[in-house]
Amino acid sequence: MNYNLNSDNQNKPGKKNMLGLLRTLVSNMVEEKRTLLQAFVAMQIAAALSLVGPILIGYTVNHYIVTKQYRGVLIFSGILLVIYIVSLGAGYIQTKLMGTVGQRMLFTLRNNLFKKLQDLPVDFFNQNKTGDLISRINNDTDNINQFFSQSLMQFARSILIMVGAAIFLVAINWKLGLAALAPAIFIWIFTQLISPWVKNTNAVSLKNVGLLSSEVQESLNNFKVVVAFNRRDYFRQRFDKANKENYSAAVKAGIANNLFMPVYTLFSNIGQLVVLTFGIYLISVHQFTIGMLISFLAYIGNFYNPLRQMASLWANFQLALAAWDRIHKILNMESNLLLMEKGKETEIESLVSFHNISFAYPNGTEVLHNISFDLKKGKTYAFVGPTGGGKTTTASLISRLYDPTKGTIFLDGKDIRTYTDEERAQKIGFILQEPFLFSGTLRENILYGNKEYKDLNNEELVKIFDDAGLELLLQRFDTGLETKVESTGESISLGQKQLIAFMRAVLRKPDLLILDEATANIDTVTEKLLEDILNKLPETTTKVIIAHRLNTIANADVIYFVNTGTITRAGSLQDAINMLMEGKMAS
Repeated sequence: MNYNLNSDNQNKPGKKNMLGLLRTLVSNMVEEKRTLLQAFVAMQIAAALSLVGPILIGYTVNHYIVTKQYRGVLIFSGILLVIYIVSLGAGYIQTKLMGTVGQRMLFTLRNNLFKKLQDLPVDFFNQNKTGDLISRINNDTDNINQFFSQSLMQFARSILIMVGAAIFLVAINWKLGLAALAPAIFIWIFTQLISPWVKNTNAVSLKNVGLLSSEVQESLNNFKVVVAFNRRDYFRQRFDKANKENYSAAVKAGIANNLFMPVYTLFSNIGQLVVLTFGIYLISVHQFTIGMLISFLAYIGNFYNPLRQMASLWANFQLALAAWDRIHKILNMESNLLLMEKGKETEIESLVSFHNISFAYPNGTEVLHNISFDLKKGKTYAFVGPTGGGKTTTASLISRLYDPTKGTIFLDGKDIRTYTDEERAQKIGFILQEPFLFSGTLRENILYGNKEYKDLNNEELVKIFDDAGLELLLQRFDTGLETKVESTGESISLGQKQLIAFMRAVLRKPDLLILDEATANIDTVTEKLLEDILNKLPETTTKVIIAHRLNTIANADVIYFVNTGTITRAGSLQDAINMLMEGKMAS
């Protein structure tokens, strides 16, 4: 299945993206109804009060300033001051409420996005760069939050003020009102024509931000290799290229986002010029008053000023839509590792059974073709073969990191697809060639995912280690279970990482233990110690060993040679050596 987020054939929301964004906002705000209602009421109060001012000013000019009744001027000035203070307070309350709601919505959206990432299969992470995923979780969700917490209510308030101002304009003088509103038609046409381009430009910019983040993440993760080979220039060139592309896309997005403001300002000035010219003419023919002209100019400001604000708000909306498109692609994905209903158990004595298995990676060649074999309980199996022959792929299929393209894999007599993730992880232990460790302590890393021992204190846990024969491995760490493990285990050696992964897997007491080059970075003395520990596992434990060092598989009960889509049983260790020596290299 294609999980590439940047591929052209991904499902896009298209014209429904606006509704999709609004539905997402609503779904993340179910518990915020009361707060949203309060914010909306505060916004309406602020908008209504801002519309009352101009008509009061016009009334004051006509009835008190022209007639020089200054007491009335002072009274209405006081009334206007109170109105402006109340409007300021209502606006502050609305901003504060929406800010807190926005942060809670951002928290929920990021949780949902991260939860979706956890539900997706390994295929997804193989096809997408980590830096780009981080950018979607951090930057894109924040763009949506910025639109919601800061722009959405301003957008709604601007529309209310514009509609109210338009009503007042037409009510005061319908001829002058229609003339004043005419430029808004051209603004609407311009917005409809330019919005798709603005959204696409922002989408390209966001994509380049993700690619730049990926480049930085890759360079930092591989910095040791960069220094060792003295190839800082190579990564500097790659970063320079990604940075220039990001810069170019950001400049285009900036131009697109700022294009609305000058155009809106131009038509706003035209509207004010029309009002001033036509209004003075109406005054000259005694069809209008100075006070009403002042009110009219104020309402024109109330109509076109929010329109100018909406220019930047609309650009933010297009940015939010572009961000939503990127987030939507992840939220809309479903894992291809579906849980099947439990059917009737088959009468298979083997712990694992491959029935006519074929497998190919997305957009790749077939790695395994029509493979069948059995792994019996309590036996030790070795998979050998040239690099790229399919050994690790076979192990990944056994542990259901992937599903086969064709065929069925049975685990303990049942289709492996009928096991939940928790059930499968309990039965299968997997020690990877490059184990991953979390920041924390040795204890936390060893007990990761092990519910049986998580509540034990250190003394009780050390006793468990002794019983499992792991006490000598624990002694390899100076401060025992409290040994600090920093980000991705950089504070300890690769060999120590594999020891931790080994202890983590053995303590789970799995029915099947897979060791993928698990001793590649361990000295021969420690390797012998690990062999002794493996021998102490229950007799029913099945072991699968993937190794290039043939001495590690000398005691295996069965050896399989894996290469070019086939798995062949070798009669002995010497047969396996002969297969390797006869030039059966991976094609």
